[in-house]
Amino acid sequence: HSQADGENLPHVKLAPSNADFAFKLYKQIRDESGDRNIFFSPLSISAAFTMLALGARSNTLRELYEGLAFNLTQMGEQQIHEGFQHILQLLNDPQREVQLNMGNALFVNNKVEFLQTFMDHVKKFYYAEAVSSNFQNPEAIKEINKYVETKTHGKFVDLVKNLDPETMMVLINYVFFKGSWKRPFHSYSTRDDDFFLDAKNSVRVQMMYQKNHFNVHRDEKLSCWVVEIPYKGNVTSLFILPDEGTMKQVEDALLKETVSKWLSSLKEREIYLYLPKFSVSSSYDLESLFKKMGVTEVFSNQADLSGVAKNLPLTVSKAIHKATVDVRENGTEASAVTRMEISMMSMIFPPPPRITFNKPFLMMVIDQLTDGVLFLGKIVNPT
Repeated sequence: HSQADGENLPHVKLAPSNADFAFKLYKQIRDESGDRNIFFSPLSISAAFTMLALGARSNTLRELYEGLAFNLTQMGEQQIHEGFQHILQLLNDPQREVQLNMGNALFVNNKVEFLQTFMDHVKKFYYAEAVSSNFQNPEAIKEINKYVETKTHGKFVDLVKNLDPETMMVLINYVFFKGSWKRPFHSYSTRDDDFFLDAKNSVRVQMMYQKNHFNVHRDEKLSCWVVEIPYKGNVTSLFILPDEGTMKQVEDALLKETVSKWLSSLKEREIYLYLPKFSVSSSYDLESLFKKMGVTEVFSNQADLSGVAKNLPLTVSKAIHKATVDVRENGTEASAVTRMEISMMSMIFPPPPRITFNKPFLMMVIDQLTDGVLFLGKIVNPT
């Protein structure tokens, strides 16, 4: 459909706010994680807290929307929830060629009597469930973990480690993604190689290789390479390789404007691409991160969540997010199609650049149907 039709769709309107939130949260996580790998799903965290906003009132509500980068003067609440409904529908579509499982669950103290409208809206807009739990019972943790394990097909085990018996409400947000590259790497090209953690230390990784046409951009101002590696099924990824010593300046420049500029500057060219195989899984306690972004009330005794339940004052005791990524050859679908393009012009063209992800890099996974930032991460050590 034409661009103009698209702009009025509710989920398209959410994209700028969700992107602002993504990069704002990234910077908070970076400041907390030192030199550790980072990997999270901004979109699913936005969805979880916007879902919570269904039951929040007064200042608690205002803080949530501000923290999530929504401007209520430009967009009504109804529009926001409908936007997420649409996004989640498109993402979890079983017909898509990517396997994406995104979900939210609220576990609430069993003394709480839910308001029916809240239950209905959580289900309708967020395909989520609110589950009564007895947190006094040590089995409660098992029950929550079992729930998440089932929902993620056994990918996430033992998500919740400990719970205070005084717990009122636990927000669990999980996302599991499995995509296949449009152009798989061949496993026979994968070799052991060095990945440089810093100037002095390196680790051995399995380095995948392919010579192919990719959308590439060299950002001279920020001193980094940007390579787009598309998945099947309308999902694409950007791998960003800062030159030695420039990671911090690239991270500081991570804003939706920068990423838009990268996307519009991409040009197709042939490259020698080296990318390590890696598998990263991270969990975050969202409370401390959100508090740093000014969202404090919902976690405190001042919380106004009177839209969730009438009979008890509620507060969010724990909010956990977990995300995981596996990057490998996807050799299972290794295509048997060989591109034979014999060109007589080859003498004139500069040789293809060699882009080797053998030092810390950034990665983004973008859903092209909704412009949503599905994942954002920094791979400091792929092993």
